[in-house]
Amino acid sequence: MLVVEQSQALVLKLNNPHRVLETIPTSRSTYANGVRLTGVPHKIDEVRVLHNLGISAPSPIKHYYDWPGRFTPYQHQMDTAAFLTLHNKCVVLNEIGTGKTQSALWAADYLMKVGNIKKVLILSPLSTLERVWGDAIFSEFIKRKHIVLHGAAARRKKLLKTDVDFYILNHDGFKVVYDELQDMFDLVIVDEAAVYRNPQSQRFKLFAKWMKQNPHTKLWLMTGTPTPNEPTDAWSLAKLVDSPHCPTRYTAFRDMVMFKYGPYKWLPRNNATETVQQTLQPAVRFTRDECFDLPDTVFQTREAALSAEQQKHYTAMFKSFVTDIEEDGQRITAVNEAVKLQKLVQIACGVAYDENKEHVELDCKPRLNLLREVISEAGEKVIVFVPLTGTLHMLEKELSKDFTTAVVNGEVSTNKRNEIFYNFQSTPDPHVLIAHPATMAHGLTLTAASTIVWYGPITSNEQYTQANGRIERIGKRHVSNVIHIESTKLERKMYDRLRNKQRVQGLLLDLIQAHQKEN
Repeated sequence: MLVVEQSQALVLKLNNPHRVLETIPTSRSTYANGVRLTGVPHKIDEVRVLHNLGISAPSPIKHYYDWPGRFTPYQHQMDTAAFLTLHNKCVVLNEIGTGKTQSALWAADYLMKVGNIKKVLILSPLSTLERVWGDAIFSEFIKRKHIVLHGAAARRKKLLKTDVDFYILNHDGFKVVYDELQDMFDLVIVDEAAVYRNPQSQRFKLFAKWMKQNPHTKLWLMTGTPTPNEPTDAWSLAKLVDSPHCPTRYTAFRDMVMFKYGPYKWLPRNNATETVQQTLQPAVRFTRDECFDLPDTVFQTREAALSAEQQKHYTAMFKSFVTDIEEDGQRITAVNEAVKLQKLVQIACGVAYDENKEHVELDCKPRLNLLREVISEAGEKVIVFVPLTGTLHMLEKELSKDFTTAVVNGEVSTNKRNEIFYNFQSTPDPHVLIAHPATMAHGLTLTAASTIVWYGPITSNEQYTQANGRIERIGKRHVSNVIHIESTKLERKMYDRLRNKQRVQGLLLDLIQAHQKEN
């Protein structure tokens, strides 16, 4: 096969050219030096037909697309985008940190450019609406417009009437605007599609019903962990993309991948992984081990909303700082600023200190749920860094309900720490290490984890760098992921300064002054 880019055509030498000529009306036959050749326009529809005929042809995106944005795509991102352009319904199983968001956006942007699609609906977790999808479209696709459909039902419905290219909606918000979404989108991209793994859930049933009502809408499901609980989790995803290998009935698939052990318990069959892999087709998957050109560390930001209780206290606390400056007419000293900044971080993380230095727990369910979500997505061991002792103990209590955990902070003896580090590095448990960053000594190796989650920001550049370095040691097996959890502009600015090795001092004052100018 020859790709002639100047004329955007494919030239094929076929034993049986008639099936191509009869199937693709735009194809042509010619002779060169006595050899019969078949010419086919190198376009999306023609390449899809060739694939259906068993002829592997490259996606046009690899030859005629300019890959907009600040970054050059990695090879696995181009391969993923190419795969997506050739499948109306499919699953992207690339691991966390491999850049599948950008791959999907490149593929969608290309299909828009060639007139294959017009409008795209993106369904994703709340934490990624703005900070992942919105930011990526805004910064990398300057010619595309997007809108985030968040807030009250009336507001979402009003925003839906805005004429943009990408509409970004959280999974649970789908039911709120269900009727308004009919006959509106050419493509739906579902991020963290494992939320549909339960075929008995209302969430799955509603989305499956919508897809049946919109049969011409393309569907790209994205998840690095398609079976977070059991092999049977794959059935609903395969069903949504009309996999030819997916049994019609859930129970039939369950019997393929599980066997009954006793009256109530089901266990996976030995070949369950292979069966799931076959069932989740068409699909593309790249692990971080396969992405040789990725940077050593990939940074991500995930956003959690403040609860109503947190928002009340945070607003009052921030306002009191503004009032302090206005009344005194003087700048807050560096010492006082550090104390005040820490108070705001405490509220955002969910545990604050009262006047008697007692821990006061606040409702922080959105942030906790996000942390659980990130840990589940990672699939493997995770280190969670927590800058506050009270928050650390709260997380130990909450996360131990779902994962095996261990805690390391100043209260843990040296011998106990060494035991925890050994178990984390060498045994299956603990799955999650919850640690204060100051306890991560120089030279400590914890490469059993490839994902670090910062539950809240700190003020020390040195501690931040050293803590991230725990999984950046010789012998690490994967590309590292560092995930920042934030709920406020203050936290976002703190993380930005930490990443850029800038001093955090003065940040609160800058935000207060900006607030005063805005008001």
